[in-house]
Amino acid sequence: MNRLVAFYDRGVEIAASRIPESVALFLLRLALAGVFWRSGQTKVVEGSFLQIDPSQYDLFASEFSGLPLDPVLAVPLTTYAEHFFPILLLLGLATRFSAGALLVMTLVIQIFVFPDAWWPVHSLWVAMAAILIPRGGGLFSLDALLARVRAT
Repeated sequence: MNRLVAFYDRGVEIAASRIPESVALFLLRLALAGVFWRSGQTKVVEGSFLQIDPSQYDLFASEFSGLPLDPVLAVPLTTYAEHFFPILLLLGLATRFSAGALLVMTLVIQIFVFPDAWWPVHSLWVAMAAILIPRGGGLFSLDALLARVRAT
């Protein structure tokens, strides 16, 4: 029994070490960024560089009418945030801030747009952001590289 416990403890030690944790944090950053990037892509004209699709203003005015912002402001803010923060997350630059911004977006979507989507969808996005905020981007991030440069 002691061998089994020791084997388990060693496995936990390896899995919780810096490299495996950093791989997991990278995959988590990638997953959360992917969700918001794909959503942002639905708001721009296909093949353009962030040219907002005019139909988005009507969509926000009708389908997302619960938002406390006018579509004239909400559409560009949402579109640019859904592109900017995922890029930062993918790079691991300002990871905690970016995850926090996406957490706030998720909560706004949950409260004002899709209140019935908590369990199947939004709870997962909140969990991903809630891990990245305290843990950061891990070793494979620009945040870690900048921290090493600042330390020297």
